[in-house]
Amino acid sequence: MGHVPPDAHTALPPAERHRARLLRYARLHASGDFHRAEDIVQETMLRAWLTLDELDRQGDQRLQAWLYRVARNLAIDAHRRDRAVPVGLVPEEPAHHGGEAELADTVATRQVLYEALSRLSHEHREVLVHIHLRDRSRAETARVTGVPQGTVKSRNHYALEALRRSLPAA
Repeated sequence: MGHVPPDAHTALPPAERHRARLLRYARLHASGDFHRAEDIVQETMLRAWLTLDELDRQGDQRLQAWLYRVARNLAIDAHRRDRAVPVGLVPEEPAHHGGEAELADTVATRQVLYEALSRLSHEHREVLVHIHLRDRSRAETARVTGVPQGTVKSRNHYALEALRRSLPAA
């Protein structure tokens, strides 16, 4: 049962043949984080599975290039998402309970943030909530809001820029 016949490798679906090398590649782009690399590979394989008919016709070298490009883009998106949390957002529950001065600062910060968010359009605010507060991907946000992923990406970008401009002034 432990022995794998030499031709078993070719019996795997085309994208699965690249999984081990793709995982090593993803670990490099995930700064060695095995779990994030696994997530990247899993999402890459899901996307490959969803476009399997088109990828099968392109040949193995084009498939491999496509897989690596998708994995790299997912790693870059994850890194950007980690860095893109708007300044000033505070969790629902404070991490620790401080004195009255700290509570006053928290209330003031929330008020400034609420005012800045209220100046955004509904569409921009909606995208920020889905991506940064509900921790959804752009694909999930696009599906929930019914707009293309590119629109979600641009709304997120412009909303964050608007917040960055309005928060220091406030």
